[in-house]
Amino acid sequence: MDAAFTEEQDEIRRTLREVLQKRCGPDDVKAAVGTPAGYDEPLWRRLAEQLGLPGLGLPTEYGGAGCGPTELVLACEEAGRTLLPSPLLSTAVLAAPLIADLGTEQQRADLLPRIATGAVTVALALPGGLGTALGLTGPNDGSWAGGGRAGGIQARREPDGPGWRLYGQADQVLDGHSAGLLLVAAHAGGYAAARTRLFLVEGDAAGVVRTRLTALDETRPEARIELRDVVAVPLGGDEAADPGPALARAGELAAAALAAEAVGAADQALTSTVEYVQVREQFGRPVGSFQAVKHRLADLYVQVQAARSAAYYAAWAAAASEGELPVAGPLALAQALEALRAVAGEAIQLHGGVGFTWEHHAHLYFKRAASDELLFGPVHLLRARAADRAGLFGPAAPMAAAPAAPARTAPDALAAPARTAPDAPAATETPAPVPPAAPETPVPTAPATATATAGSAA
Repeated sequence: MDAAFTEEQDEIRRTLREVLQKRCGPDDVKAAVGTPAGYDEPLWRRLAEQLGLPGLGLPTEYGGAGCGPTELVLACEEAGRTLLPSPLLSTAVLAAPLIADLGTEQQRADLLPRIATGAVTVALALPGGLGTALGLTGPNDGSWAGGGRAGGIQARREPDGPGWRLYGQADQVLDGHSAGLLLVAAHAGGYAAARTRLFLVEGDAAGVVRTRLTALDETRPEARIELRDVVAVPLGGDEAADPGPALARAGELAAAALAAEAVGAADQALTSTVEYVQVREQFGRPVGSFQAVKHRLADLYVQVQAARSAAYYAAWAAAASEGELPVAGPLALAQALEALRAVAGEAIQLHGGVGFTWEHHAHLYFKRAASDELLFGPVHLLRARAADRAGLFGPAAPMAAAPAAPARTAPDALAAPARTAPDAPAATETPAPVPPAAPETPVPTAPATATATAGSAA
């Protein structure tokens, strides 16, 4: 494993950071989320046309930059640093890989170049929730799409033609209110042949009702999508494969990207907090000079660096070792979300009274951490899913990655300690009676006696 980034990757990060520092400050973010689109459309066009941001992970034959998933994940770190409100996650991280993976050649040739140039944005509408449908918190066996009277979104063939019609509702659709194209998961077929399929729906098609929701994190807009007998085109044609494995692979990449976003946000929140405590004075000296504050900041720094290591490993696995990404992705996301929540909470506290105000930007980072965990977590289920895939507590769960996962040694290496773990406590239980013979028993009695003597003397 080569953990060093290439010159091209460093240049992508540096260029994107310079642009966002100039065009995406805290005041710019607050102004952008108040627009009808929920993001700065001129800035998004510039990022797409000049930097090729939405096409970083797309192949060159479809108008992309041909860089790969690692570069896309690193770009997400810079976007998270400024809490960039944009369709980057919904379009480039979630929808584009599914279209490239499952779409027909005609669908790829038509949609991917438009995505790469920023001409169209895509929203992924999953009725069962993102964490479940993407396989991040459990197996995505398809029941989340709804079936029979279970709700969700239903798909049926037109009786007099080859087309399809959709009816149902999906909530918490990222950028769903402004996307030009919807990628909708729906339940198709009767009870005997029930399955989940993905469909393409134009954002302004007849029967589509889109409502922007009030979200905890305004920098990540959400919408409710209602489909009332809407014309749809199946992704991949009528003979498309089961989208479950492709959704799981997209979820693994999304976990790595979200982890990098959280690391970037945590790093920026920590940096701004350190700068503030160096200039804010209390009792005639900077607040940052007090030892208690130094210790709190040092602990946060360790958390951020640990999360960065996990996120970078997931970014490497996304391109070089997809067999390890099903475990590395959710683990990195769990670590990064915990770090961001801790840093954002301490940032509010250490900024004092101003940190609690609506005008300050500290609350935006805390809301990002809480919102992402609600959308893609919770953290304990992310870790449980990774442990299940690695086989820590039993047989390893099937991997959704395209390469042959059994050939990888990482899951087995992770599983080996788990199999010996039950024996380890048994080995440590037998020598347990030996330590009492050590001369540690008089040590507790001395303080107790001294205390009793002092009490009696008093």
